[in-house]
Amino acid sequence: MRQSFKVNVNTSFDFDISETDSSKLNSIKTSANTYHVLHDDRSYKAEITASDVNKKSYEVKVNNNTYNVNIFNALDSLIKDMGFEIGSSKIVNNIKAPMPGLILEINVKVGQEVNENDPLLILEAMKMENVLTSPRTGVITSISVEKGNAVEKNQLLIEFE
Repeated sequence: MRQSFKVNVNTSFDFDISETDSSKLNSIKTSANTYHVLHDDRSYKAEITASDVNKKSYEVKVNNNTYNVNIFNALDSLIKDMGFEIGSSKIVNNIKAPMPGLILEINVKVGQEVNENDPLLILEAMKMENVLTSPRTGVITSISVEKGNAVEKNQLLIEFE
């Protein structure tokens, strides 16, 4: 299977480069981070001045012009489309009931600061007690239910700041 890459330069220009395109590149490595490149009968001096392999991010200097380059393969694009990017976190601003049930206990108050994984409330559903925990550090701005309330699936329970 042939790989293709999406390349973004200076967060402004996007290119699709196939494995075939990259293999046709006429370049010679002149030192650890520098290359001599020929393209359309023109000579270019290219140097990789900084790199973060984990983020697939590179700073490349070509004929004394510096470019920030990010390279993505098909898997990276799929992960981004699914919302599972490495290093990114989605901010959760509210907690909704994952299923219908009965509020047995509320462990927080409005204005209280909570840390990730702190217990917020206990929801009884299908004869089981489910402890709903905080997905992040934050401050409770509102509590929409009270102890003893019956709740429906996706009903708002708690909001964060």
